[in-house]
Amino acid sequence: MDTAEHARRRDILMRHVGEDGIAVLAAAPERPRNRDVHHPYRQDSDFLYLSGFDEPDAVAVLVPGRAQGEFILFSRERDPLRETWEGRTIGQAAAVEDYGADDAFPIDDIDDILPGLMEGRDKVYCAMGADADFDQRLIGWVNALRARARAGVRAPLEYVSLEHVLHEMRLIKSKAEVARMRESARITAAAHARLLGVVRPGLMEYEVEAELLYDFRRHNGGPAYPIIAGGGANACVLHYIANQAALQDGDLLLVDAGIELDGYAADITRTLPVNGRFSGEQRAIYELVLDAQHAALAEVRPGQHWNAAHEAATRILVEGMVELDLLRGEVDELIESGDYRRFFMHRTGHWLGMDVHDVGDYKVDGHWRELEPGMALTVEPGLYIPPGSPVDERWHGIGVRIEDNCVITRDGHDNLTAAAPKAIDDIEAAMVGS
Repeated sequence: MDTAEHARRRDILMRHVGEDGIAVLAAAPERPRNRDVHHPYRQDSDFLYLSGFDEPDAVAVLVPGRAQGEFILFSRERDPLRETWEGRTIGQAAAVEDYGADDAFPIDDIDDILPGLMEGRDKVYCAMGADADFDQRLIGWVNALRARARAGVRAPLEYVSLEHVLHEMRLIKSKAEVARMRESARITAAAHARLLGVVRPGLMEYEVEAELLYDFRRHNGGPAYPIIAGGGANACVLHYIANQAALQDGDLLLVDAGIELDGYAADITRTLPVNGRFSGEQRAIYELVLDAQHAALAEVRPGQHWNAAHEAATRILVEGMVELDLLRGEVDELIESGDYRRFFMHRTGHWLGMDVHDVGDYKVDGHWRELEPGMALTVEPGLYIPPGSPVDERWHGIGVRIEDNCVITRDGHDNLTAAAPKAIDDIEAAMVGS
């Protein structure tokens, strides 16, 4: 994302903050993995959205109306010794030249400078509760100003949730964001398609995971979330990530994986027959889930409310389960009672963007919100019949989920992940042909 895009976002946010407010955001801290080793660094999504700055130990400050400049960035100083071990630090000069900061200061100077930026402002917009240590520092800076009230110093009187404004901004994707998501989806769909020539009995679940990681890393990305590669009954565990079992002839394999590329996630699920052919029971469940997804996708359009896709998918699934004798009773009563949730226990989708479960409210004033152009979401119905379920044993161990990524357009939606095969004939033809 270029600096102009980040500057546009900051301008929009500052119009909400107003000249009586100040916004303060902290970068994500580094997370220790074990002794002397950290997890690969991932910047806080809100911080990245507004700055593009991808280092820890940084604080971004927006001061609307400040004559000397409205965007101030505190970050690490360049240190030749540290850079010998860890690589180049961005530093203050590049923070201005490459990231659009009006002023940049060493992070060690923040205690001396930030309280002065807060002075005279009525409100502090912040992500209170996200980082307890930073919360205490922020409160300390404000209290230091309040202690000087007799000297005529005016301190902020109110803390305001930054997320309320910022997450509504992130919910509507710009053209540049959609382009990034389209590329993430393209790479992920190609990786899923390549699995059709790889999956076979005897392969280990972690080998499936490795194939996906290879595709993600060779495009300079990484997994947007832990990869799910569940064979047989493991496909019935919604967030199965152990990936340690061997794939068995006659089982299904559920693969849920997406790349994160340049800060934007894809999230695709496909379900494949390990031996290349669906059994009769597997085909029946798969076709039912696919029909439910088609019904849900038909509701993904501007002006329709968020829950319409879930309601459409649920009705198709319940009708099908009654027909297959997985459930007994009247369809409307089964939906109202929620009895179907023993086999379909999750929602049909979620927001998608910088976070795989992206920000944004699903309801507004107690009502499901209407879909608008620029919103991005997943559509992912599923059915899961684990061993021991109170149904005929021929259904046991079948788990199916089919998930695509959509962006709402002016007249419908764009399915970014349609290139990943999901029709039974296409899957079987590719797997048998390989």
